[in-house]
Amino acid sequence: MASLFENSERAFILKTDSELERAYFLFKMISKEPLVRIGTAITKFALNASLPVEGLIRSTVFDHFCGGVTADDCLPVVDKLYGTGVSAVLDYSVEGKEDEAQFDACLAKVMELTDFAEHKEAMPISVFKPTGLGRFALWQKVTEGKELSLSETDEWARIETRFDTICKRAHDTNVEVLIDGEESWMQDAADELVYRMMAKYNTKNVIVYNTLQCYRWDRLDYLKKIHLEAKAKGFKIGVKVVRGAYMEKERERAEINGYPSPICETKQATDDNYNKVMCYIFDHLDDISVFLGTHNEESSLMAVEEMKKRSLESGDQRVWFGQLYGMSDHISFNLAAEGYNVAKYIPFGPVKDVMPYLIRRAEENTSVAGQTNRELELIKKEKKRRKL
Repeated sequence: MASLFENSERAFILKTDSELERAYFLFKMISKEPLVRIGTAITKFALNASLPVEGLIRSTVFDHFCGGVTADDCLPVVDKLYGTGVSAVLDYSVEGKEDEAQFDACLAKVMELTDFAEHKEAMPISVFKPTGLGRFALWQKVTEGKELSLSETDEWARIETRFDTICKRAHDTNVEVLIDGEESWMQDAADELVYRMMAKYNTKNVIVYNTLQCYRWDRLDYLKKIHLEAKAKGFKIGVKVVRGAYMEKERERAEINGYPSPICETKQATDDNYNKVMCYIFDHLDDISVFLGTHNEESSLMAVEEMKKRSLESGDQRVWFGQLYGMSDHISFNLAAEGYNVAKYIPFGPVKDVMPYLIRRAEENTSVAGQTNRELELIKKEKKRRKL
């Protein structure tokens, strides 16, 4: 079973020799933390100063990790992926917006992508971030239970309407929608709103998915709690299970503000938590559908074993595996070749607006050295195979 992810020919089937060389160069750079720190600082400065660097970014890191500037740009990538059995989730990865016009524009983009997915078999899933539809500070205020002003109450009502608009369209078009997780100090408000959307739209099939970030030690208890409530109220749960993307920020804030860190103490504790959450879901697949967002080989192999143990078909529609575009192709393409449901998250958007996403990806890869080394090892293996 351990050899499932060793097939480099399958893993890099869509990469030309030059694209393989670019991937090797990028992961080599990402493996060196000082270079990532310097590179991200220089990139931010150059973009803010309107220096002519977009072409360079576009031809290197952007084209490796993103599908394009527009949804139409992504279609050739979507079609190529689907030719190997891998589906696509187009992710409009524009972050940090703060005004109502931008939130309405994000709503329109997600609606457009949902309609797009309805007619594109290769794109069965839509996605959005809660803070794409409303100010972070307002999410935080609702999470903290603070009283809202009249204008904030109206603003919050608009956020609820945007959520409902997207989830209703997803329900009507039978397109599953994944709602990303964010920082813990705004997440309770998001959890509550997504819970209400699941209660409303997951009565027959699972359409709405919340995200559980398993570097938070409380997520298994939270899942058990909403599972019991959902069973009592007669609706199903959808969950995307990930390890998490804001660890350093979470720990730093907890230390500064003097409250217990919501993050597991060690990497091993996070891995154990992820696997426990995953196994709990497999024990309750009649009530819960899952999107396993992971670049971890051990968890992916465990998921395959758990499915076999329960005599589940590899293509069981209640179970999806997902990885980010440009990463962990050895997991994605090898799972797809064995008949499992696999989707690649494909970020897109204007180069400058997508840079916060790209910088976070680089920093995450730097903090998980083993993963970057694994990418390099497999790329070297494939380069050698092609040479022979």
